[in-house]
Amino acid sequence: MKIRSLKLKNWMNYQSLKANELRDRMFIIGPNASGKSNLLDALRFLRDVALPAGMKPSGGGLQKAVTDRGGLSKLRCLNAKNDTEILVQVELNDDNNHWEYRLGFKGEGKANNRIIVTQEYVKKNGTELLSRPNNEDKIDRERLTQSFLELTNANAGFRPLSHFFSETTYLHLVPQLLKFANLIGGNTIENDPFGQGFLQRISATGEKTRDARLRRIQKALDAVVPQFKDLRFKKDEITGQPHIEANFAHWRPTGAWQRESQFSDGTLRLIGLLWSLMEGSSLLLLEEPELSLNEEIVRHMPRLIQQIQKNSKYVRQVFITTHSETMLSDRSIPAEEVIRLAPDVKGTQIKATDKQEKFMLSSGLSVGEVLLRSIKPKNIDQLELSL
Repeated sequence: MKIRSLKLKNWMNYQSLKANELRDRMFIIGPNASGKSNLLDALRFLRDVALPAGMKPSGGGLQKAVTDRGGLSKLRCLNAKNDTEILVQVELNDDNNHWEYRLGFKGEGKANNRIIVTQEYVKKNGTELLSRPNNEDKIDRERLTQSFLELTNANAGFRPLSHFFSETTYLHLVPQLLKFANLIGGNTIENDPFGQGFLQRISATGEKTRDARLRRIQKALDAVVPQFKDLRFKKDEITGQPHIEANFAHWRPTGAWQRESQFSDGTLRLIGLLWSLMEGSSLLLLEEPELSLNEEIVRHMPRLIQQIQKNSKYVRQVFITTHSETMLSDRSIPAEEVIRLAPDVKGTQIKATDKQEKFMLSSGLSVGEVLLRSIKPKNIDQLELSL
């Protein structure tokens, strides 16, 4: 299943936004504070709503998803005036079906100001499966404190949507959380956005699948870390803790085995990225994957993602936020795969490609050279003078 359009109303930076014709690989660019992460978070929000309460240690569903983001006051766009409803709407395609899902909500307006559903709507191939509030909701308004997306006894007709949203993966892997796990200790953050439980995910994968993925990763690493050989998974014989190991070639014929704590930050981030691309068929959200990586690796990342998508049984749709002109220098990236955000006094908007930019792109310039440079802060050259 793939998301083909996204509509937001009063969501954080966005008073009104619609992104159409979304592809299997999308790059999200924009100035600092333009809302790149907030755009990804709208999709994470649907994931959190779709997770039933019993699926998360601290609960799930609509109320928890809003609370985790600081409540309505943190979610609602500052430009929202008379219309205070927050809305997230997506259109999706799978092999045989076209889906539409819309969820609107706002505060109840009473003492505890609970979140209530103002509208929830599902269509499948043009046929309406759900439209709320319905008669039962009007009789019992308590029902409006939950979405049907989170209720397994109510979403049988559109459960594929619920499963798809709940399996969305967000990754902003922080290598230090893996390298110094024993020193840091503590519990893994829910949904593991920083890759803290990455080794546990590898451990939980079936041996045959795990070994096949590690072989593919090793093959990719051969080109960028040539001394990095024989990537493998191994549990500590004493503690039982999972580890990934690699045999580093050097002057000794047999090399030397090293664990993830000895890998470079860039190598760990690359392994995490490659593994995530091969892990499942749900939506993958990547936050600035270029961090800690060599510029030449970043340059080849778009083609690497495309190649993995091409060779995978189930193509995983990927949304990527980035500031990297190097990544976007790949001339195979069309403008249609880029969402360019532009802050405005009325909220962030998507800036379309104008005629001059289209001409520049058709002349052989990359989206990095044309679109990314267009969002450079106007007064950046005065930064040093201001200090």
